[in-house]
Amino acid sequence: MIVKKNINMVFLTFLSIHLIVWTLIPALSNVNLPLDTIEHLAWGSNLEWGFNKHPPLVAFILEFFFQIFGNKDWAYYFLSQIFVVSTFFIIWIFAKEFFQNQVYSLISIFLLEGIYFYNFTSPEFNVNVCQLPFWALSVFYAWKGFKENKILDWLLLGLFAGLGVLTKYLFIYLLIAIALFLCYKISKKKINLKSLVALIPFFIILFPHLIWLTENNYITITYGLDRAGAGDQSFLNHFLLPVIFFTKQIGILLPFFAMCLFLLSKFKTKLNFRDQRLLFLICISLLPIILIFLTSLIMGVKIRTMWMTPFYLFFGVLFVFLFQKKIDLKKINKFFILFLALFIFSPVTYLFISISKTDKRTDYPGREIARLVQNKWDNNFKNEIKIVVGDEWFAGNLSYHLRSRPQWNLTLENSIIDLSSNEGVIYTGNPQVLKKVCPGVFGVIRPVGYCMIGQK
Repeated sequence: MIVKKNINMVFLTFLSIHLIVWTLIPALSNVNLPLDTIEHLAWGSNLEWGFNKHPPLVAFILEFFFQIFGNKDWAYYFLSQIFVVSTFFIIWIFAKEFFQNQVYSLISIFLLEGIYFYNFTSPEFNVNVCQLPFWALSVFYAWKGFKENKILDWLLLGLFAGLGVLTKYLFIYLLIAIALFLCYKISKKKINLKSLVALIPFFIILFPHLIWLTENNYITITYGLDRAGAGDQSFLNHFLLPVIFFTKQIGILLPFFAMCLFLLSKFKTKLNFRDQRLLFLICISLLPIILIFLTSLIMGVKIRTMWMTPFYLFFGVLFVFLFQKKIDLKKINKFFILFLALFIFSPVTYLFISISKTDKRTDYPGREIARLVQNKWDNNFKNEIKIVVGDEWFAGNLSYHLRSRPQWNLTLENSIIDLSSNEGVIYTGNPQVLKKVCPGVFGVIRPVGYCMIGQK
């Protein structure tokens, strides 16, 4: 078979094609960046150690990219795919720890193309995509730590775990699973307390954000609970919402399971719970999902589908490890045909939807609106636009597209910003309200009003 001749070349070719295809298609077919990317870029223009919805790492990364590429949309689709393919590469290295035959490592990666989180939804760089490499690196160095018990591996686990939590708090579900496996290992006296050094970089990284969190009344945690509907529970929610969550996960995994069926001679395996590799894979693959299901069951909260983006990263490795003795390599060609079909179908579907539907967020004429606003500003004021005020979408688009890269603020109320006479400000919002209170130049680009205050 062709894959046996040069597995590494096949894998690197796959990564390259994935990177190019999922960078070019959204870059060529979308008029504007997606909602979450614009929102996080807005945060990046006004960096803090936290925001009302999420921790700050996604904003730090996007602002770093903005300083290099500016407001070039393709760069942020490229950034998103860097995170996806680097995650695939980490899992590839991890899989080599479990399989002597590299064909199995390749299959475990290709199976992930059956999960739409890693293709169809991946162009939108947000906190979910941002978690991916840190999730994979935390698992990899946790395994290295359990296997070899080296201080460096534990320190790296703490580093990447801290960065993961700085991306999104749901990362904690993975860390709980790793901690439970660690407790199991310690109970068997198969590891010493050297592992606790992981807490040093973990808390050093989180310390500034924890200070910000306490100073801002834990607003990020409150937002997460509100988003899940924690204040609107009924008794029925404790049963209905977990069932809905479980049903959606089955639907998401159907293409993955279809690919699996093309590999097996028999859907049958023996579980050896004395095998530490199997226990570890179960812990990091299934336990976080079980924990989040129990969260929905106990608290009666809604688990949103996109929150599960990193939770399935190691499903391919787990499946192949469980059924490797039943994988029929003679059927591998049929598997690759299905893989290629999904690999082509997903970007073609994305392209079709992007072109055929014209009412999406990515059809918003953000660049053109920013040009009109800039022209009106230049005709009335001599200073630069320094600040835009309003929601993350309308004001965030101005912050991203305007040539001066103004700082975004949700509101200037209780802000520490010192507005000097040469700092131009644009307020966005309800046109009827703004028109009545605007002390400067007012304009409307439906459905939003713009109040411009500058130096004439």
